[in-house]
Amino acid sequence: MTTHPALAIPDLADKAVLITGASTGIGAALARVFAAQGAKVGLHYNSSSEAAEKLRDEITGAGGTVLLVKADATRSGEMGRIVEETASAFGHLDGLINNAGGMVARLSYENMTDAHYEAVMDLNGRSVLAASAAAIPHLKRQGGFIINTTSIAARNGASNGAGIYGSSKAFIANVTRGMAKELIQFDIRVNAVAPGVILTAFHDRYSTQSQMDAMLAGIPQGRFGTPDDCIGAYLFLASKLLSGYVIGQTIEVNGGQLMP
Repeated sequence: MTTHPALAIPDLADKAVLITGASTGIGAALARVFAAQGAKVGLHYNSSSEAAEKLRDEITGAGGTVLLVKADATRSGEMGRIVEETASAFGHLDGLINNAGGMVARLSYENMTDAHYEAVMDLNGRSVLAASAAAIPHLKRQGGFIINTTSIAARNGASNGAGIYGSSKAFIANVTRGMAKELIQFDIRVNAVAPGVILTAFHDRYSTQSQMDAMLAGIPQGRFGTPDDCIGAYLFLASKLLSGYVIGQTIEVNGGQLMP
């Protein structure tokens, strides 16, 4: 397990944090590093049970505390249930990282169907709203944080059949701002992280080699990102010590591909 000792942040120790979509990719990297900070991690997964169990064993083997919680992110009731399971197991909830999401499929606007729209919006939008609504009563008790994962696609409109995905992430970017205004009165800080092209199973599934080559050509840093490239932004936003006056913001992590 990567411990990232140089990133030790004292106010994250003993915090109870639920991370959705945490069995692989960015979510898995976050589960590792938050556990390494001494946080108690609710690790949400759905279909990737083997990966989730392997990650749980890795984290607990390194002395971390983790709870596996399974749910279909498109179903509000199931997302609410895992929030309650996490809060009950740890006795409280201090933070929620809404990381579950996906493109579902590349489909042009011309060929978009109601079923595709609903699948994408439920996965990327409804999951955030449902988990957040369930978490808010717990976070109100002592303050805390919500960090949403949006995407570079929320800003650049996406392309090659990813338009609805990009629009769903733009929705989450605006939800972040609205939640931030609504919840700061309860000392709940809401922000977001927008990854660029990160090497995960997402692009293995949805992007061709020619599409990857075209994206790489537009990245000034000259390389794709990794899940570990993203963790610093989430740690920063989770820590009140580091970001207590940062509200409703989106941190872009994209190697210079987009400079808003």
